[in-house]
Amino acid sequence: MSWIEKLTGPLEQKKQYRQYKARLAGLPSPWHEVGKALDRYLTYAGMITDGDVLMRMLEDLVDLLEESAADGTPVRDVVGEDPVVFVDDFLANYEEGRWIAKERARFRGAIAEAAGEQEPPS
Repeated sequence: MSWIEKLTGPLEQKKQYRQYKARLAGLPSPWHEVGKALDRYLTYAGMITDGDVLMRMLEDLVDLLEESAADGTPVRDVVGEDPVVFVDDFLANYEEGRWIAKERARFRGAIAEAAGEQEPPS
């Protein structure tokens, strides 16, 4: 990794992110609006701190939206009546990259160490 990538992050991820945003912008209505709303919500609520996991999640999201648009699937058939439930279920597939997963592991480790255990319970 070059010094610039250490400072700004991996350049390949930036390229992937620009491609994702272009794909999102190319979606027909109403999928474009749904994609923008999902992107914003996932950015704030997802708390993904691992760039590789974030890109995998965003690419999976735009794949789903493109397929749904191409198939003519109604928006509600994809996101359901409560889109927050959809996002929570969607995010569950990317737990390993979420900030809270790191904090849970740190917390478990601290308790295991305080209890004199070798390995924290799963």
